[in-house]
Amino acid sequence: MQTEKVVDHIVNWLKDYATNANINGFTIGISGGIDSAVTSTLCAKTGLELLCLEMPIHQAANQVNRASRHIDWLKSNFENVSRQEVQLTPMFDSLVTSLPPVDNEEERFMSLANTRARLRMTVLYYFAALKGYLVAGTGNKVEDFGIGFYTKYGDGGVDLSPIADLLKTQVYEIAKFLGVNDEIIKAAPTDGLWGDDRTDEDQIGASYPELEWAMQMKDMGKTLDSFSGREKEVFSIFSKFNSANQHKMLPIPICEVPKALL
Repeated sequence: MQTEKVVDHIVNWLKDYATNANINGFTIGISGGIDSAVTSTLCAKTGLELLCLEMPIHQAANQVNRASRHIDWLKSNFENVSRQEVQLTPMFDSLVTSLPPVDNEEERFMSLANTRARLRMTVLYYFAALKGYLVAGTGNKVEDFGIGFYTKYGDGGVDLSPIADLLKTQVYEIAKFLGVNDEIIKAAPTDGLWGDDRTDEDQIGASYPELEWAMQMKDMGKTLDSFSGREKEVFSIFSKFNSANQHKMLPIPICEVPKALL
């Protein structure tokens, strides 16, 4: 990958898109992870205004601290960066107590994890509307188009996606080029939706390099019978997620009414 040219291309694309839309800048949620760190830095490099939002919900301290230090780093390098912390834990807890009890606590736990992401999306758009900004998405190619590893209308609810054509390994390469804090580069990827230390690999069952390999194999037309051992396991994991999450990756289905009935 021609890293410097890729960075310049994305930064110019962001600036052109916002300028053509008569938009003042961007807002983004900072999680302490690699994707939001890279995306926020690319947005900052446009010279347009950038509002970085911290929105903890029962967040692990190491994630909160990494996010805060990344924003400190951005502000020390770019004059166009501002920050805003919104403590969402009280709002989340209030919502939980307002919801009726359910029999299956595991299903409730999953639903509430996605609710965290949707609360953050709501706050991002609140500030975007106030400021006249665009909400910048942080999803990468594997998450957005490979396994659909994001929350529909949560972190998937954005105005534009600067790094969605980049594999996770390419995001890391750009992070090193940009000088993103080493603690973020070394941290295990996590969606931060569970209030504990589980990683993306814990949830998915495969690493991002493995998933990138499986995505490439699928694009080449390979099937499960082509592999054995760990490769077969990884390809099966990828295929399961890819199939189950098509509803996130395809346009919303529309019931087309025959013209004769209208």
